Amino acid sequence: MPIQHIWTDRNQDGRKREVRATKFGGAWRLQAKMTGDLDWTYYDRPLLEDLLTLKEILVRKYQRRRASVEDVASIEKLIEKQHGHQ
Repeated sequence: MPIQHIWTDRNQDGRKREVRATKFGGAWRLQAKMTGDLDWTYYDRPLLEDLLTLKEILVRKYQRRRASVEDVASIEKLIEKQHGHQ
């Protein structure tokens, strides 16, 4: 069963952006869209900002026993991989 985390933020212009992170089969998939857009943008390489936000969400959920330590560790690994590509 897929695990999904959803949040919203605002860009520099003040437009609202919805982000969805889904873990299925051990792999994370992130997608986002701006308010008013019809299509979702799927990221092969998620934005570092989105990964950091997801990590914060997972840490909070882990503290409430609603997320696993493995989920937190897998996002930390993705963040490390992003730092290596920059």
